[in-house]
Amino acid sequence: MTTPRSTTPLNSLAPQSSSPLAGPGRRTFLTALGALATTTALGVPAYASEAALDAATATEYVDVQLLNITDLHGYLQGPTGSDSVIEGNGGRTYTVGGVAAMGTHLEQLRDGRRNSLFFAPGDLFSGWEFDAAAFSDEPTIEALNKLGLDFATAGNHEFDKSPANLLQHMERGHAYPVAGQDTGFRDSTGRRFRGADFPYYSANVVRTRGGRTVLPPYHIEWVRGPRGQRIPIGFIHLTVFGAELLPNSFHPGLKTLDEIATADRCAKELKRRGVNAIVLSMHDGAVAGTDFNSGSDPFGPAYDLALKVSPDIDAIVTGHWHCRFNMMLPDPNGVPRPFVEAGFHGQVINEINLRLDPRTGKVVRELTVSTSHPNTRDVTPHRDLKAIADYWAGQAAGRAGSRIGRQTAPLTRTRNALGQSTMGDLAADWALWAARRPVPSYDDSNIHRYAPAHLALVPLAPTVGQSFVRGDLIPAAGSDGAVSFGQAWRAIGYGSPTVCATVTGQQIHDALEQQWSTGPGGTLRFAPLAVSGNVRYSFDAAGAVGDRVDPGDVRIDGSPLRLDRDYRLATSSYTFLGMDGYPALSTYREPYRHQRDFEGFIAYVRDQRVLRPSARDRVAVKNAGLRETAAAAGRITDPPTPVREDGSALPPAVAAILTAGGPRARRHGGLRPPC
Repeated sequence: MTTPRSTTPLNSLAPQSSSPLAGPGRRTFLTALGALATTTALGVPAYASEAALDAATATEYVDVQLLNITDLHGYLQGPTGSDSVIEGNGGRTYTVGGVAAMGTHLEQLRDGRRNSLFFAPGDLFSGWEFDAAAFSDEPTIEALNKLGLDFATAGNHEFDKSPANLLQHMERGHAYPVAGQDTGFRDSTGRRFRGADFPYYSANVVRTRGGRTVLPPYHIEWVRGPRGQRIPIGFIHLTVFGAELLPNSFHPGLKTLDEIATADRCAKELKRRGVNAIVLSMHDGAVAGTDFNSGSDPFGPAYDLALKVSPDIDAIVTGHWHCRFNMMLPDPNGVPRPFVEAGFHGQVINEINLRLDPRTGKVVRELTVSTSHPNTRDVTPHRDLKAIADYWAGQAAGRAGSRIGRQTAPLTRTRNALGQSTMGDLAADWALWAARRPVPSYDDSNIHRYAPAHLALVPLAPTVGQSFVRGDLIPAAGSDGAVSFGQAWRAIGYGSPTVCATVTGQQIHDALEQQWSTGPGGTLRFAPLAVSGNVRYSFDAAGAVGDRVDPGDVRIDGSPLRLDRDYRLATSSYTFLGMDGYPALSTYREPYRHQRDFEGFIAYVRDQRVLRPSARDRVAVKNAGLRETAAAAGRITDPPTPVREDGSALPPAVAAILTAGGPRARRHGGLRPPC
């Protein structure tokens, strides 16, 4: 694909700068910052000042085009349902998405532009889109290479597997453990995966031990001036604070540093190196209305940062919140700078046009213009990118139907009176199996030593959040009980790792007690936990909430539970983080991260070869004669699954985050980032 560029006409009134140009003085720059909020709410390109309306004639300055997308998440075909329709100025709607359309739009935008850079503030791959995720996200990298991405900020999802996966596999193309099965697939040209043609950066993701950054914190791009001189532009990169404690990117070996302090430090370093034009690309966002080309009533962490972070930063490009806005915000000195987020799943391409003074390398802020372009599907698809998307859709269909094991009978989520199901028991057995296998050498996620699990607990119908037992395994007619890759992928998980951690017997007992709570009207609510096959326990039907399980009635490998003993417990990171309503487990110790749920479950099916339904005899009830057994257990309510505006299903990982509870579920102004 040729290097893109654009000449989109900018023909609307806009906000004006709060300070005059202190440069060559060839123009008069007006000062009316009060116009800022009003103008950006109209849904027109955001201008730093009235002088920016005439920026195209400012030929004495160096024109630089910055193009960006965010949160693609591997949606090569584009978003579905209501996510594929966005609203712009005056309520006009656009059908958007897909890398084939994006390739065409990028070529048009780049056309004739000498200095054009294309980048992204994170979450380009990983998350939930089967066509890409089923092939270790290699399809996304192939598409981004063809789109000509220059560099990217690491989002939280770039760390969903491990730092080594990002560096060794995604960037450098190393295949492991089995090429053609787990990684190292053949792309649309027939070649084995070779990695990204672009680098990743993050200034605030560091190793827990030693504090070293995992990735380079910032970098410098060079653009050409009118006499061939090279002018530097610095790019600072931030990953969302707390990424290591999000369920998908849960990593004991990582931590994130404060965003503002990190950005300010990097800006000072760049200035010391003689870089006078600086852009912040950050994977943390905000909310600012629904019009993709304006901004109104902004709030959120990126907005708070934008008002405080170093005035040496000339533009702020955000992601993570899956929002769309385009506006100018005043820096701490009152000078406007772009503040943008370009939606998700390929909905929008944002374009920031900077003018640099060739003598000083500084951005002439008053001439800055930012415009967001809908990635509409009403263009001729880019031939090469359409071929890539179509190829991987076909490969995904074949992989989904491939056989990985066999089952002797249906395995379902249908529960007995005590909350047990054959799928629940299977999930708990898989979690125990997964947590009894040390991670391979190419996974550098852990800092604690490996110690095998003693037992596993798996929430089946939590009072908040979602269960990661998502589907049934029912053999297709005439399949001889075959379990397909696609069936297994969709039955378990939403991309969170299995984690093995140390807890006390008291915590295990308390988590079992937390299955029961008092619901509306005093009803007895039951949120059952599946236990691994080496565990048996009974509860007292006559007991009050909080006093239904005698520790002596809980047996692990035949021995009674000891409240004062430490145990290694396997469950999802989601559960340890307190997101599904079992707070007793949230004070875990020495966590050790294993494979992501759907990948680990596929490995389990391949290893077991034959799956057999359990007897559902792991839970018993005492004093059941006092009342009918189902009533004694309590009322089970499956957690509601959030949907899009049009009623279509959300990706499982998004649903899990949006419904999560606990202290790790970050909310801002009543809203929660969806990933």
